[in-house]
Amino acid sequence: MNWKTIEAPPGIAPPAPLKVRAQSIPARHFFAEHSHAWHQMVYAISGCLTVISEGGSLVISPEQAIWLPAGLRHRVGSLLGAEFRSLWISDTVGPTLADQNPTVFAVTTLLKALIVEATDIEGQKDDDGYASRITHLILDQLRRARPLPTALPWPRDDPLIPLCEALYADPADPRGPEDWGKILGMSERTLARRFLADTGISLRSWRRRMRLFRAIELLGGGMGVTRTAMELGYGSTSAFVYAFRLEMGSSPQAYMRGRGSDVAEPVSVDPKLATESH
Repeated sequence: MNWKTIEAPPGIAPPAPLKVRAQSIPARHFFAEHSHAWHQMVYAISGCLTVISEGGSLVISPEQAIWLPAGLRHRVGSLLGAEFRSLWISDTVGPTLADQNPTVFAVTTLLKALIVEATDIEGQKDDDGYASRITHLILDQLRRARPLPTALPWPRDDPLIPLCEALYADPADPRGPEDWGKILGMSERTLARRFLADTGISLRSWRRRMRLFRAIELLGGGMGVTRTAMELGYGSTSAFVYAFRLEMGSSPQAYMRGRGSDVAEPVSVDPKLATESH
């Protein structure tokens, strides 16, 4: 299935100093490559985004955003669909992340709430200065943002793109490197070498990180822990909870509660059971 282009809205006015755009991105849709004369914060309150720029190709979860400096050519889309929230920020607002290259950073609970509020009041009159105060708080949060060392890298070239799309759409896919090598017409060793060269990490590490992304996405959408574990291909709920704790430092329930989401109480974890199904 091919990706479809989303047309950018006509007559875009520059932010003064901040403008918020809300848009639903259907599955396999993207904005064609473009640039702005202003900075942009790319974020989704639900679903994951694929961001391709001169600095690389990444997927970000609803826990993350990416800062794109003014003038940088980029594309933004979503493989499975997302609720897109784009912040356009004037390059005259003073120091934020503007001196960085494309930068992934964590979205705090406060910043998310401020973005939601800014979206709700976008275009309204600001007679009492409330909208201006929200804008200043958002800019303060961006000035305090700290870059994250990792995101989910995404390949730029065929045939690795269809491979990652298939695994992302079905994290429980049991096929390993040997199987995929045969499908793509290359040896297992060649596949491993090309994947590492294109993404910077091994296919095994990529799949582990991808499952974490999908876990946050599914749990944030209200899916229970047990069903999430099955969707991701874990052999048991206990295995998923243990793996999540290793990566995130807390159980799925505790993590999502800290993000303002409720999920069912996970089962207790026996480390001896914590092995993936593949």
